[in-house]
Amino acid sequence: MQIPIVSGIYADTAPDLRTAYPVNMRPVPKGNGVSAGYLRPEDGIIAHGTGPGTDRGGINWNGTCYRVMGSKLVSVASDGTVTTLGDVGNDSELVTFDYSFDRLAIASNGNLFYWNGSALTQVTDPDLGTVNDMLWVDGYFMTTDGEYLVVTDLNDPTAVNPLKYGSSEADPDPVNALLKLRNEVVALNRHTIEIFDNVGGSLFPFARITGAQIEKGCVGSHACCIYLEQIAFLGSGWNEAPSVYIGNNGVANPIATQEVATILEGYTEAQLASAKLEARKDGAHEMLYVHLPDRTLVYDAAASAVVQQPVWWVLVSTLDGHSRFRACNFVYCYDKWLVGDPASSAVGYFDDRVSTHWGSDVRWEFSTQILYNEGRGALFHELELVALTGSVAQGTEPVISTEYSVDGVAWSVPRTISAGTYGERAKRLVWFGQGYMENWRVQRFRSTSAAHLAFMRLEGRLEPLAY
Repeated sequence: MQIPIVSGIYADTAPDLRTAYPVNMRPVPKGNGVSAGYLRPEDGIIAHGTGPGTDRGGINWNGTCYRVMGSKLVSVASDGTVTTLGDVGNDSELVTFDYSFDRLAIASNGNLFYWNGSALTQVTDPDLGTVNDMLWVDGYFMTTDGEYLVVTDLNDPTAVNPLKYGSSEADPDPVNALLKLRNEVVALNRHTIEIFDNVGGSLFPFARITGAQIEKGCVGSHACCIYLEQIAFLGSGWNEAPSVYIGNNGVANPIATQEVATILEGYTEAQLASAKLEARKDGAHEMLYVHLPDRTLVYDAAASAVVQQPVWWVLVSTLDGHSRFRACNFVYCYDKWLVGDPASSAVGYFDDRVSTHWGSDVRWEFSTQILYNEGRGALFHELELVALTGSVAQGTEPVISTEYSVDGVAWSVPRTISAGTYGERAKRLVWFGQGYMENWRVQRFRSTSAAHLAFMRLEGRLEPLAY
């Protein structure tokens, strides 16, 4: 019998059934003659260079990758060489980048900086106020201090006229972030989202589009991004628990499952306010990354459309338990996805030929749905993972372990088998004599990135118990 492996089930002490998403394995809905989809190892992270501090944000401007690392604005060359260009203050909080025709803007440490290709300058006009977020639209740099929308002078981007302040006043909640979509300004407040269009005039040149307002908001300055030409954000409406939404045309549609919502409920508002959302298109995959303090949740809209249900998985950078995913601030430049490391001063890039993170092994894990034989139980004579073998790390012979649970909480002693060696493409991954179940059972599989394999199907040879 074929046993589904794309997402599994476990239980907690609530009591409640929880979804076990694959860890460091990407679900791919592709018919292949063996199954309707498969699990492939998530892209590894290859070190590419070293900067002056931890990564805080990046952008591709005029074909060059610019990043803020520590307190420094740097450029990253195609060979990984990091060049320090200037100081933008602070050394930990995320920054915002945007650019006009002739300058790159950086919002960092509550200030606004410009890089023109040769010099870094700071906007010192006292009317600018604190810069929590920033964007460029229709010749203006627009910033927010959480209360007002502030635009620089059209003819002088270093000057601010206090008579040209605007505000997002449909609700008294603070403005947390700014985005630009279809050349309209999106002000993401804590519990509402408002859209502004450029109407000109001698004062604040943008006016609210009343019918486009969304009755939910964003928890933090970086907990949002443009995704599928819509607004993806982590937040909620008034008197609601935070969730993940895609908003457009006055409507916010949730994409979070019950499991994702349950995970989010485990964080405080302050922790979620530091989250970062970013989008990445990789081949046919349309992925949204939700970076949380101890893991990253990934949603794939393209895969979800194929299977007609939300497709999520989890990324961590550890061999056990959960930990922060050590890749963020993705920038597509020099024909690759460059990434920063939130835990070191390294710059790297994604590579699908490995699944290690910065040269270190990480774990992968997936499990099954509940196996049930109408209460009659069954003997497990054989379990086989149908896999693409032979791509393990050269010079190694990693193992894969499986374990089972009959209550979704406690797990059996792991049983291991060899994952084969490099080039051993005919290797079969089979476990014999896997015991029995009296009622129901969940199976789980684990290994490390040394076992760089894709899995198409779990096949079980079971014998029903005669009761």
